[in-house]
Amino acid sequence: MGFFWEKGPLFVKEILAFYDEPKPHFNTLSTIVRGLEEKGFLAHHTYGNTYQYYAVVSESDFSKRTLKSVISKYFNNSYLSAVSSLVKEEDISLDDLKKLIQEVEQKNEE
Repeated sequence: MGFFWEKGPLFVKEILAFYDEPKPHFNTLSTIVRGLEEKGFLAHHTYGNTYQYYAVVSESDFSKRTLKSVISKYFNNSYLSAVSSLVKEEDISLDDLKKLIQEVEQKNEE
């Protein structure tokens, strides 16, 4: 998705040019792009028998939807389980947890 936010509308062969060797196969990349379109992240313009794809969601919206999907799929829709997992793996500091608590408290005051 980063290529689309950074560069704007792109053909699959243009995306392929951004990759270092060994480049993914054209069909593999095309399948990934079509999957992003099916999920509502991309759309396309038709030029003859080829498609130029473009982002239809912002980076912020993409991040929110992706995070919600991960929490739903891997943490049984529990944000507590997700944060608890980060704490157990020591991927989140005490200072970060305190900041999260402050954000939750501020949101609840609104």
